Amino acid sequence: ADWVAKAEGDFATLERECRARSRPNYDGACFHAQQCAEKYLKARLASTELPTPKVHNLTALLDRLRSEEPLWEVYRADLAFLSVFAVSVRYPGDSLGRNDALDALRRCRRFREAARLSLGLRARNASSRRRPRRAGRKAAK
Repeated sequence: ADWVAKAEGDFATLERECRARSRPNYDGACFHAQQCAEKYLKARLASTELPTPKVHNLTALLDRLRSEEPLWEVYRADLAFLSVFAVSVRYPGDSLGRNDALDALRRCRRFREAARLSLGLRARNASSRRRPRRAGRKAAK
């Protein structure tokens, strides 16, 4: 549950940065996409009682889950793409743009849905945690 809570925090930050109109942090969005996927992989590892290594390489984590989640192989390319953002975006150099962040969001969202399903959690968007709007006033009698 702790891994999932942390992953959902990263996913919420990812979505927020992708929606930002003022001063978006696309490097940060891509970093949080990688972090979300990493934490879901580690949550799945923890659920199987397999060791949870302190690594950021998502495909290495996927390899550890091969016998438990053979169908997750379809996410290998997405996880490899996201793995790059574990370290590179935290330091000066090339900056990422909106299209990079939206691509990271799309790839992360696909894997997140599969991970949540595997963990017995219902699919949802981080933004769905908002409180519903209140109904308008009742008409006066």
